[in-house]
Amino acid sequence: MLELRPTCEHCNTPLPPDSPDARICSYECTFCAHCAETVLGHTCPNCGGGFVPRPIRPARNWKNGNFLGNDPASTVVKYRPADLAAHAELLAQLADVPAIRR
Repeated sequence: MLELRPTCEHCNTPLPPDSPDARICSYECTFCAHCAETVLGHTCPNCGGGFVPRPIRPARNWKNGNFLGNDPASTVVKYRPADLAAHAELLAQLADVPAIRR
């Protein structure tokens, strides 16, 4: 089950469970759309993978108890701004590798 982390790991912008601006990698590292696209170049600084929009968990129980009431979003903030110099090196290393091939 996705954690639905509450903030961007780079800039600490709030990302509530229904935020269309949340982006995640396959390890659930969570960033806002601005940081993922503009600052990080669509590349996770923690694993080198690509980002996708984070799914939105239903706020209401539409079926079988699968909703935020039973499976709430995480409240644990993982604020760990990317080292932009190190990230630039990672981006250079991955420049010719499409996100789906990483």
